[in-house]
Amino acid sequence: MSQHDEGHTVAGWTGTAIATAGSGLLGLGVCTVSAAALVAGLAVCAVSVLVTWYLHLAGWGKPPGPRPRAQWPLRVRDTGARDGHPGCVSCRLAGRGRRTASALRPVSGVGEAEPAPAEAGG
Repeated sequence: MSQHDEGHTVAGWTGTAIATAGSGLLGLGVCTVSAAALVAGLAVCAVSVLVTWYLHLAGWGKPPGPRPRAQWPLRVRDTGARDGHPGCVSCRLAGRGRRTASALRPVSGVGEAEPAPAEAGG
């Protein structure tokens, strides 16, 4: 098995299955010259993207790159998905993983940091 284990997740397999069904509908629409089947196939393909994204953000998709062997099984949920994965486009689109050290301000009297308040407007 690859050290990267790319796509071996619930999100990856579910998205692929839904996209395959959408591609089948698109093929049916092309062969039968059916606008309804073409539109339905495109809609199913769009749904596959949204379902995969949702599952990834819910922890059923894992970040790219090498992971420990213990995280390879399909049924292992990624507990770090809430904070966002570094370099992950899906997480950036959802607004996750954008916190940096400069966005944290110290709490008075405590050595910990808390997020800076969001700016109002614009």
